[in-house]
This record gives sequence, structure tokens and C-alpha cells, in this order.
Amino acid sequence: MNADFPRILTLLRKEKGISQKSAASQLAISQALLSHYEKGIRECGLDFLVRCADFYKVSCDYLLGRTPDRQGSTLKVEDIPDADTPVKENRSINTVLTVLNKKLIANSLNVLFDLLSKSGSKSLVGEVSSFLMLAVYRMFRVVYRANPKNQEALFNVPVHVSDAYAASAMSVCAANSTAIVTGQPVQGMDPVADTERLAMSTQLITANYPLFSSSLFNLIHTSETRIGFQKKDKK
Repeated sequence: MNADFPRILTLLRKEKGISQKSAASQLAISQALLSHYEKGIRECGLDFLVRCADFYKVSCDYLLGRTPDRQGSTLKVEDIPDADTPVKENRSINTVLTVLNKKLIANSLNVLFDLLSKSGSKSLVGEVSSFLMLAVYRMFRVVYRANPKNQEALFNVPVHVSDAYAASAMSVCAANSTAIVTGQPVQGMDPVADTERLAMSTQLITANYPLFSSSLFNLIHTSETRIGFQKKDKK
């Protein structure tokens, strides 16, 4: 089988709120065998995989970790909801502070990704995107731990090393991005095609991004305030 199957099999059972004994009975196997499957000690056959898919109402591809979609669909650009799509499951999300911060970040990302598209470097797009995804991943895991009942089986990386591992991966992304934009990309990465297309100033940013520039400037100010760097006045 693979490393994802035991984790996903365990997660689905816990999400269903049933014991290992109950799940084993309904899947027509012994509890001991199911325990071995969930721990990755033994590999199951195709017939059991199909039974699990039917029992938990997911696709075999999802069980095997081949797709993040439970029905086995491949994620396409048009399938991804717009960032402003309301989160129906959580009415409290529409607090002033949450909406403000979400808009500041989303609007700033609009500027950043437009600049990435102008860079002409697929490698730069990939490294910056991975950096940002890892940042969201780290904070999501922090919030996820707020409720001790939340099952860590959702994740593959153990909680005691996840943040450090993600931070290390972010450092690599940042290093690769810096190498690319300074014209020294590591082997296999493409450089910025035309640096002139990335010419920037407050005036140019305001002119090119009239809807988003104020958000970006506010984000920069807020971030540097949080950093706490004090610029020394020239004498």
C-alpha cells in the first residue's frame, strides 16, 4: 500500500466517531487486523480497499492519498472558490478585525502574484507559493490544536516536529527565491526573464494597483511595526 493509507484510514474512522472494534465488525475483519492496517504493519487487499471506500463514502484514490478530494476529483483552477466566497460554516468569521486582516492580506497577495506573473519565472512562482502555503499550514496547525479533541490523524507530519520542519522548508523557499531574483538561480531553476518588468516605487505601485496599493502599504507598515525595527536618524 503506501504511507498515506494507514493515516487516512484512521482519520476516517475517528471522524465517523466509531471504535476500532465497531469499524472492524462492519468491515468484516478482526479488530487485530484493522489495527495492523491502521498502524501500517500490514497491507490490505484490493477487496478491503473497496469495502473501506464504500463504508466511508470516499474514493479509493482518496484512501491512498492520491487526491485531496474525497470523491477522487482532480482539483482544477475553476474548481477553487474565490477568496471572497463566504464561509457558511462559521458566521463569526465576519468580525471587523477578521475581515480587515483578510482583505489586507488578500489584496497584498493580488499585487504579489501579479508581479510574479510578470517575472516570467515559473521557479519563482513555485518557491514563493510554497513559502506562503507553508506559512498558512503552520498557523492552521496552531489553531487546529486549540481543541484537544481534534484528531492529529488529519496530518502526516507529527505535531512535535511539524513547525520546525515547515520553518526549515520555508527557509529553503526563501533562499531559492532570493537566488532567482538576484540572477543566481540554483540548478534547474529559471531566472527572472525581464527585471525591468518588476520596476517598483510607491508611485508605480499606486498607479498600477489603485485598488490594492493602500492595503499593501498598510501591510508593510504593520509588519515592520511588529518586527520592531527602529531606524536611526542621521545626525
